[in-house]
Parts: sequence; C-alpha cells; structure tokens
Amino acid sequence: MEITRKNPNSFLTKTNGYLQGYSYSLNPYVGCSYGCHYCYVQKLPVALFKKKEWGTWVEIKDEKPNQFLGELKRAKKKGKVTIFMSSSTDPYQPLEAKELRTRRLLEVIAEMPPDFLFVQTRSPLVTRDIDIFQKLGDRVLVSITIETDRDDVRKIFSPKAPPIQARINALKKLNEENIPSQAAVSPVLPFSPNFTNLLRNATKRVCLDDFFLGDGSGGKRSQALGLSKLFSQIGEEEWFSPENIEYVKDLFLHVFAKDQLFISRQGFIPPDGSHEE
Repeated sequence: MEITRKNPNSFLTKTNGYLQGYSYSLNPYVGCSYGCHYCYVQKLPVALFKKKEWGTWVEIKDEKPNQFLGELKRAKKKGKVTIFMSSSTDPYQPLEAKELRTRRLLEVIAEMPPDFLFVQTRSPLVTRDIDIFQKLGDRVLVSITIETDRDDVRKIFSPKAPPIQARINALKKLNEENIPSQAAVSPVLPFSPNFTNLLRNATKRVCLDDFFLGDGSGGKRSQALGLSKLFSQIGEEEWFSPENIEYVKDLFLHVFAKDQLFISRQGFIPPDGSHEE
C-alpha cells in the first residue's frame, strides 16, 4: 500500500450532479484501500492521474491549524450547509483507526454543526464516533454499505471490504444508540432469501441502488468496468439487469414499510428544509 500525505487547499468541495441537495462534499482521504471492483471513482481523473491500481494507494489529507474550522465558518456565512461525507473515498477505511483524520473533522463539525451531514461508509469503525453523532442529533444520517449477505459474493466484488456480519452489527449498534442510520444496499449484489430479515433486525431504514440508477450513466460506467463478467463468474447474470431493482424492491417491501425503503438518490438526499437558520 502506497501512503502519501498532502495539505489540500480546501476540505469542502462544492457539489453537483448526483449529490443533489448537498452544498459540499467532504473527503478526508484521496483513494481507498478497500479497492472495490465496482467503484466508479477508479475511473475518475483523480484516480486515473495516479496511474496505479485502484486500492493500492491512499493520500491522507493533513490539516493546517484551524483550516477546516475556518472553511466551515465561511461556508455557514454564505447560507445553508449540507455535507456529503464521503463521495470518493471511505472515511473509515483501515488507516482511519490510526490517523483519526475523519474523527478530527467530525469534532470540528460537532463544534459548528452544518444543517445536515451525511456519512457514507462500509466500515464498522464508524461506531467509534457515536459520541459525536449523538451531539449532532437529527442533523446527521449514517449510511453503512451492505450490498449482500453472501460472503462468496463479497469476495468476488469487494474482497478487501470489512466482513458483512461486522457491518450489520455496527448498523444495529447505531440503531440501538438512536443514531439516524440506514443500510445502503448499494449496489445491489446477489443475496440470500434471509438478507431482508437480517437487515430488518438491524435498522429501520434501507436504501436500494443498482449499477443502472446509481452509476450516473445508465449502466455504461459499470459495463466499462467489466462487472457483467463478475456476475457470470458466480452464475448470477440475471442480477446485472436494470429490471432487477423492482424485484429486489418487492422483496424488501415484505419486511419494510414503504416509508422505510428508499430507491437510489432518494436515500441519499437531505431531508427537505433541514434546519433553516
């Protein structure tokens, strides 16, 4: 793993496109050691510029004294601040346990709360920061990626990702601590008949997304990554289809209420009119 450090000009980046409803994205790292095969970021300029295999490098964003606090203050003076953390990395990838970059940023956020903060991760390490999430109350939503309950599928698509059961346990802990949270079945991967019940016992909210709604190109990006071959490798070709999301939605509606189930972008946007000041 190649690890480098850099002091960025800014931590907050103005958003557009898929991140509808967010004024800024916040990425504590560049690159991601999980290196999931389906990750669209590996084809973005920030990754292509490195000319290294996705998942083999991470750049740590170091902060000058009070740099992020100053950014946040200036942003709040301009109006409503809604933050998506993170759009192109996992804020709780293994390095975070030692580096504490995400935690330091969250401590500043707790000191000067935005209108809304969305935290996206696939790591059980997220439970370490429950104390900060509790300070944010309903200004935060923690989303844990759990694409499947089948370990054979995980090993094909995201072999370096955390164990599935550990993620489910983390989600359950967040729920027990009354932290607004959800399971992001994103992207939907082949799962067992018991998957919906496993999630029902861990959370009250689920977001479903697939390679066709969620990759921003109607599935072309995903095709370019050769994902159809991975589905063929496990004999599950029918799961790589734009029609499959409706089948999955019906399965989840057997155990989740309609107001607990969200599809694609619906599950990631901030609540309407959150905390107008």
